Amino acid sequence: MKEAIFGAGCFWCIEAVFQQIKGVDKIESGYMGGKVKNPTYREVCSGLTGHAEVVRMTFDPEVISFKDMLEIFWKTHDPTTLNRQGADTGTQYRSVIFYLDDEQKKQATEYKLKLNQENAFGNPVVTEISPASEFYLAEETHQNYYNDNGSQPYCTFVVKPKVDKVKKVFAEKLK
Repeated sequence: MKEAIFGAGCFWCIEAVFQQIKGVDKIESGYMGGKVKNPTYREVCSGLTGHAEVVRMTFDPEVISFKDMLEIFWKTHDPTTLNRQGADTGTQYRSVIFYLDDEQKKQATEYKLKLNQENAFGNPVVTEISPASEFYLAEETHQNYYNDNGSQPYCTFVVKPKVDKVKKVFAEKLK
């Protein structure tokens, strides 16, 4: 098993997207990339900690490759907006890949370069590619959020369209 750590706006969205994917085993919502130890959700939401909302996933590379996970990551959020996803604004919502080894760094960097060379999104991809640092697990209420709170307005209007998109675009990769 391998790990991947992505940030793509609110962690509820990316968690819900990757929960659908075959080969992705464990998903944890949390915080990474900042300077505050053991931050709370409220502290991260202030934008003052430097942390991004992220998900840490364990996946089976025999079932899904890191490159395929990158494709899902980039196609299920807007990687061209700096520190913003929809109405969620601030550095905590930045598009980021926290790589765990040189191979992940290489694949993420090459994929981002290809997307920009092809002008895949009409604007430059601004996704940050940084080495993983200490991961801080988010509070229990943020784990499995969409599955537990799917009828909540944010889930209905923001998370569900991303889940629907992954089901349509990546049908062959679904559990």
